[in-house]
Amino acid sequence: MYLLPQEIEVWYIIPAVRKELAGLLTREYGFSYEKAGLALGISKAAISQYLSNKRANKVKLNFDTKREVARSAKVIVKNPKLAVSEIQRILKFMKDNKCSCNVCRKYNKEVLGYCNCEPRY
Repeated sequence: MYLLPQEIEVWYIIPAVRKELAGLLTREYGFSYEKAGLALGISKAAISQYLSNKRANKVKLNFDTKREVARSAKVIVKNPKLAVSEIQRILKFMKDNKCSCNVCRKYNKEVLGYCNCEPRY
């Protein structure tokens, strides 16, 4: 049995991206947990769990992805309503650069034979 790549995205990748964004918004830009949560569409409790490492600990984003997340954080600071489109942009970046495939390789390797992706090592 395997998960669809979209399920991996929902369970592992999106939380990792939100965690990185939450850290940047609160530490670098002085957002409160509540303001960061509103921007990211999650509760301030979820922000707290991300920042205290109680949530989204399984996936570590690579340097290039973190750079893209930092770029998105700057956009979100200027206009929090763009958070959804920025997260979608990051997810596309990760797919295009096979970062998502690396997560599948770790947590869902059975699907790799079906999706014709080759993870980068």
